[in-house]
Amino acid sequence: MLLVGNGIVITRNAENTIIQDGCVAIEDNLIKEVGTTKELREKFKEAEFIDADKKLIMPGLINPHMHFYSTFARGMFLKDPPPANFKEILERLWWRLDKVLTLEDVYYSAMVPIIDCIKNGTTTVFDHHASPKAAQGSLFKIAEATGLAGLRSCLCYEVSDRDGEEIADIGIRENIDFINYCKHEKDPLIKGMFGLHASLTLSDKTLDKCRRLNDGTGAGFHVHTAEGVEDLIDCRNKYGMGVVERLNSWQLLGEKSIAVHCVHICDKEVEILKDTGTSVVHNPESNMGNAVGVSPVLEMFEKGVILGLGTDGYTSDMFESMKTANCLHKHASRNPSAAWGEIPTMLFENNRKIAEQYFENVVGQLVEGAYADVIVVDYNSPTRLFSENINSHTLFGMTGRAVETTIINGRILMKNRKLTGLDEDEIFARSRELADKVWERF
Repeated sequence: MLLVGNGIVITRNAENTIIQDGCVAIEDNLIKEVGTTKELREKFKEAEFIDADKKLIMPGLINPHMHFYSTFARGMFLKDPPPANFKEILERLWWRLDKVLTLEDVYYSAMVPIIDCIKNGTTTVFDHHASPKAAQGSLFKIAEATGLAGLRSCLCYEVSDRDGEEIADIGIRENIDFINYCKHEKDPLIKGMFGLHASLTLSDKTLDKCRRLNDGTGAGFHVHTAEGVEDLIDCRNKYGMGVVERLNSWQLLGEKSIAVHCVHICDKEVEILKDTGTSVVHNPESNMGNAVGVSPVLEMFEKGVILGLGTDGYTSDMFESMKTANCLHKHASRNPSAAWGEIPTMLFENNRKIAEQYFENVVGQLVEGAYADVIVVDYNSPTRLFSENINSHTLFGMTGRAVETTIINGRILMKNRKLTGLDEDEIFARSRELADKVWERF
């Protein structure tokens, strides 16, 4: 038994209950009870106690779209002229980087952001992977990293025709093998989805094959959707429809599927996303950095689409993504009151709903029976903090680096900013060695 108490408990339950001198009782990998520090310490006298020292006790955060494999691009110089559009970004950076990754590169390029997630209070991650010359076994290698570290994750491999049919088939098999492995293992920390790159790199033949082979697995599809205008133009020219329409025509959408970005979509496609129950994940920093446009997030939200908030590999800090999304949609709409309620709902409610399509128990809430994913955040409120203004405190006062303690699945992974089970210096040193070799091959 473990108690985390003497802090302000932010439950994120249906009533958004806040307990001023709160405590969370953890038994094995689940939350057993939430209450006051006094009552739980009296009830569980023999339990180990973590003193939050008046800081915030919160649910771990969820990132429903991440790219671990992008790690070795950090600080790298491109050998070509700077890209002028999104397609050139893909061709000159990401499609060259992913081709030179080995399975060891895959492991360490995952382990680095995994550590960053733990240190920033992100406890559940949906990762979208690509390594076409090392596709077979890649998801199992990432799962080895997340398993050692203790991160909760849902993994997929991005199938694409850009490297030929043989490699596309290997990617399909990697998805199916990993999904089936996860179903057999029933590990609460690891699940599988079926990854697809994007409409512009996927033929009808490949989409048909993916749909047929994934039928019956229970897994949905995780696919970049109308991110750049190039994806939309390609789809219209080849198939006479929008990207969402095309994905829907192949029965790839649904409650367990994730359509990422959805920048260049029309009103009809918004209705398709809503009617199919497909989740959309917004990645504000990525969209701004790639200059692809502003996703109609507020319009989709109003129409009832399930919208989550991710990072697309730009950061492991979900607090940062929340701040960026808030500013982006105020700026784009020229309305200083915009995005006030939508973005917190995406981060704290809808990300949880997306995750619960795959994980058996509740995540993202401090409630009885939920997975014990708990973080302690060093935030000393300068004004009164209560249920109705917690989102304001979060937006303007918190960052990932304020996270002091991270517990995932009942296991203490970081305490007082010190990792408990990983040698960070050794991992980063090996990462630098491998990155140098990747840069040489790039």
